[in-house]
Amino acid sequence: MSKELTSRAEDYSKWYNDLVVKADLADHSAVRGCMVIKPYGYGIWEKMQAALDKMFKDTGHVNAYFPLFIPKSFFSKEASHVDGFAKECAVVTHYRLKNDGKGNIIVDEDAKLEEELIIRPTSETIIWNTYRGWIQSYRDLPILVNQWANVVRWEMRTRFFLRTAEFLWQEGHTAHATAEEALTETKKMLDVYADFVENFMAVPVIKGVKTANERFAGAIETYCIEALMQDGKALQAGTSHFLGQNFAKAFDVKFATKEGGQEFVWATSWGVSTRLVGALIMSHSDDNGLVLPPKLAPIQVVIVPIYKGDEGLKKVSEVATAIADKLKAKNISVKTPHEVAHTNSCPPSLVANFTSNAFAKF
Repeated sequence: MSKELTSRAEDYSKWYNDLVVKADLADHSAVRGCMVIKPYGYGIWEKMQAALDKMFKDTGHVNAYFPLFIPKSFFSKEASHVDGFAKECAVVTHYRLKNDGKGNIIVDEDAKLEEELIIRPTSETIIWNTYRGWIQSYRDLPILVNQWANVVRWEMRTRFFLRTAEFLWQEGHTAHATAEEALTETKKMLDVYADFVENFMAVPVIKGVKTANERFAGAIETYCIEALMQDGKALQAGTSHFLGQNFAKAFDVKFATKEGGQEFVWATSWGVSTRLVGALIMSHSDDNGLVLPPKLAPIQVVIVPIYKGDEGLKKVSEVATAIADKLKAKNISVKTPHEVAHTNSCPPSLVANFTSNAFAKF
């Protein structure tokens, strides 16, 4: 692969884009700004997802799913939130197509929605509208919910994994009885992200607080982890937001306290996305090609038999298969050349670059 790659020193951005394509991680799509995540690239995301999902559940969170479409009126209920996302929103205005009689498919002008729907850029509004029906008493709190989903933010300048119009992520949305509890949750989830990035991705991070200008739209405080890439630039790898009572007030989400009073709920939200795949690539890969840490490599071991003649291949394959079975029994993903040749789950470059790139740099 190295002969086909632009070097990092020559053009870091081009090296990154070349690497993503040559390593068979992703491809351009017919939709501007959107990418196709190929099987090996998606395999990395699946490993990340599995590890994070366990970490979330170990800290008491559960998964749910909320609608992709959000009524436009919901965004107007929290002023700073709509200001923050207004320029990135994709809007659904009609619900039907028709043939114009000339062989063309056009939007049916009679199928206009009564209220436009926003394709979710983030889910605070639809979730807090839902929480209003879930929360009546302090006994209903806390709510510790996470969602695995896709979102759309209409980006003009896009790069594989790092910034695309549609991307995959998880978004946690929690509800609490006190500000202290919500703030503790916010910081706890930032620590979970830092733990994952450092111990699964093998990427050091710095934890901090965003400035007012960089704060999530609708938050009181935004906490983040930043990772240093090989080009000397920092990449935001995850954020956790203390939302205060802003969304509870916007959607009238109150609870009966133990003392019999009524108070607005305190909230958090937090998320990481497929941007982490980009961070992983830029942190460990080199001019020879893709390098992945073992915990997140879709294929951790490739067995390369050396043989002479058909009889030699048969004998070596028997031993290779036995070794592969033992590794798989220990939850180590392994491929033999025979398996690699008959699957699309492994990029062709992997075996060619195995000796230099199959192991992590740590």
